[in-house]
Amino acid sequence: MGGSVFYKMTGSGNDFVFIDGRCDPVAEWSPERIRSVCARRTGVGADGLVVLEPGSAPGRVRFHFFNSDGSRAPMCGNGALCATRLAARLELAPAEGMCLETDAGTYEARCLPETTDRAEIRLADVTDLSHPEIVPTDGERHIGFATVGVPHLVVVVDDLEAVDLVGRGRALREHRVLEPGGANVNFVARTGEGWAMRTYERGVEGETLACATGAVASALVLGTAGDLEFPWAVRSRMGELLSVSGELDLDREPPALVSPGVGGQALLVFRGIL
Repeated sequence: MGGSVFYKMTGSGNDFVFIDGRCDPVAEWSPERIRSVCARRTGVGADGLVVLEPGSAPGRVRFHFFNSDGSRAPMCGNGALCATRLAARLELAPAEGMCLETDAGTYEARCLPETTDRAEIRLADVTDLSHPEIVPTDGERHIGFATVGVPHLVVVVDDLEAVDLVGRGRALREHRVLEPGGANVNFVARTGEGWAMRTYERGVEGETLACATGAVASALVLGTAGDLEFPWAVRSRMGELLSVSGELDLDREPPALVSPGVGGQALLVFRGIL
């Protein structure tokens, strides 16, 4: 049977189409083809597409990530968690430890042994915390910015359900102080069940159900404000927990999150042929 084999995966509600680059090289994936596959009504449907290839050495996996609009992005946390599980399944690298080579850098990753659907990645230190000159609206208590592979604006709010996710998210994603590239926008709030998060994601240009790198950025912003201790967990819009580890260095200027890690769901939903 002809066609491209693909794997549909979800990371706490953030869903992806995965391609084995040994069979379908990344060069064959044009923006138009990516948009077609990721389309919710006429394609497979996904927040992004990932091509996995053998890395530069044994135990390394090359991770190519594309948003659903066809644009390339340097990193995606939930995509990387899913990639870790799938790379082990495809025997590209050992489950107990591998390196993901991304456009944003190389990260250690592993499948968590006590489960069949969770993984963990270790990220680079987050050192560029800032507080952009953005005027909060009603219900917004604090706004911070940090880059975790990709840029994130973190908005601490009183009530997640009261957030105009699309309207306010788009306005902040395109805010002039974030030019030229804009940023993902993560709204976080404390609820009766702990911390929770909603995300407006650039490249998708709408709400996605989880954001692992956004969870790390949120942990740094909240941690420097004295609102949490590590390890920390935040519930995605899908209801799954993302766990963040690391150590705050408050003596650094600006404060940094040292040796951050994030763990979360990496579930294979189905395998198909395009």
